[in-house]
Amino acid sequence: MTDTTIVRPTDPTLREAIGLAAIFAAIKLLLHFALTLWTQHLGYSYFRDEFYYIACGRHLAWGYVDHGPIVAVQARLGEILFGDSLFAIRVFSALAGSAAVFLTGMLTWALGGRRSAQALAMLGILIAPIYLALDSFLSMNSFEPVFWAVCILAIVMMLRERSQLIWWTILGISAGLGLLNKPSMLFVLVSLGLGLLLTPQRRLLFTRYAALGIALMLVIAAPNVLWQVHHHWPTLEFLHNGKVGNKNVILGPLAFFGAQVKAMHPLAIFLWIPGVVALLRGRSLPNCRWLGFAAVFFFVLLFVLHGKDYYVVPIYPALYAAGGIAWERRFASSHLVTREATFAFPLYESLLLITGILVLPMSIPVLAPDTWIRYTTALHLQNDKLETAETGPLPQFYADRFGWQEYTDQVVRAYRSLTPTEQNQVCIFGSNYGEAGAIDFLGPRQEPKLPPAMSGHNNYWMWGTHGCNANLVIAIVGDTREELLRKYETVDVIGHMGNPLAMPYERKNIYLLRTRRPSAPFDWAEERFYF
Repeated sequence: MTDTTIVRPTDPTLREAIGLAAIFAAIKLLLHFALTLWTQHLGYSYFRDEFYYIACGRHLAWGYVDHGPIVAVQARLGEILFGDSLFAIRVFSALAGSAAVFLTGMLTWALGGRRSAQALAMLGILIAPIYLALDSFLSMNSFEPVFWAVCILAIVMMLRERSQLIWWTILGISAGLGLLNKPSMLFVLVSLGLGLLLTPQRRLLFTRYAALGIALMLVIAAPNVLWQVHHHWPTLEFLHNGKVGNKNVILGPLAFFGAQVKAMHPLAIFLWIPGVVALLRGRSLPNCRWLGFAAVFFFVLLFVLHGKDYYVVPIYPALYAAGGIAWERRFASSHLVTREATFAFPLYESLLLITGILVLPMSIPVLAPDTWIRYTTALHLQNDKLETAETGPLPQFYADRFGWQEYTDQVVRAYRSLTPTEQNQVCIFGSNYGEAGAIDFLGPRQEPKLPPAMSGHNNYWMWGTHGCNANLVIAIVGDTREELLRKYETVDVIGHMGNPLAMPYERKNIYLLRTRRPSAPFDWAEERFYF
């Protein structure tokens, strides 16, 4: 009996598609490197959440109150490999953004698009305001589109009769890592599953290889679930508190759609809407209706659950890919398309690029604060609020980059004013993870002996008090002196946190508290604040 091996010929367009996608990915990477250096030159510092993620990276675990473990690993690896400068800690986010652009190009190719469709789709992702913003700082959001795009690409490749063993393995690994990155991965997996079930492509779900992929996903995600169980589901408590505390802005249908249009660039509506239509109609994109259904399910699901508008954006690489193909096939007879020009739609692509530059200051702080205020006022540009907290002259995404060094300097001076015995006992308390994280990151640069900060906010509460003495505290809190005198015998105002560009809720006094009153015993359990 003779074994026969079928050798599938290599697609001649693959190498060209990879090359073009690599060029766009390199442009994205270099763009973020340059913009990070420029914003630092303008005086924009670390974003408050970056302090927290770095702290989480120094306390590696399988789970955290308000995010998955991937961003902590990202922060720790970045710090080890590149250092802790503003540029260094953002390298991985820039790489993730670059990978998302690359995957958009490859997804366009896998769906049947040629060079012009690839370029249009990748240009759309490259200039999308929300991607520019999310890929410009250390966060888990930059990796979300990567995990999602890999899963969608795996399904498309299997439908192209590529090895189910290989691609279900890739999908399982990517989905598992995506679940470790953010719980929202679950929603897109459900949407993709429903989309497949409603179409003939459901056959992919009923094979032994599908079972392998799902098993891989569950094994990879299991440690985080076990961590949640062990700590009594803190993430559910965090989500519940945010809901009852009205933390996030809840949008109606039109406002939610409008936020998508603005986030992805208003002119890009002529790219991704045709993409959704093309997927649902299934003419120019045969056998892809499952992806259109999945996108619609996902939009509806996130809206019903009152997710923030940017929670939806990781699905867009697939929609831009479909939109690029829709444009290519709509203008299939044009000269530029027939000769496979890279930029076959010069007028539309030029408009995307020019207007993308005009709205760039809304995504990345490329203008000094006073110039930014004048510019956005003149052009009537306005940032959407994602949370209900009061804002100042700058939107929160920019305001949360100011005031940390000045505030840390005051805390260090207060610590140095203490006796050596007091320095060994003092607690440093921040009312939120930004304040505590800034102390832990910036403080030791000036004062190596500075004790770690503590806070009741999210994971900082889990890290405890570090054995400090609650009878001596440097506290950064919003309480008045009279309120604190109910708990401490001596309350001295030793500084003030109040950069005029920072968020209003970060304008607080810095206190030195001495001798806890017996009538107000210290109980760390009461300090827990998952929000």
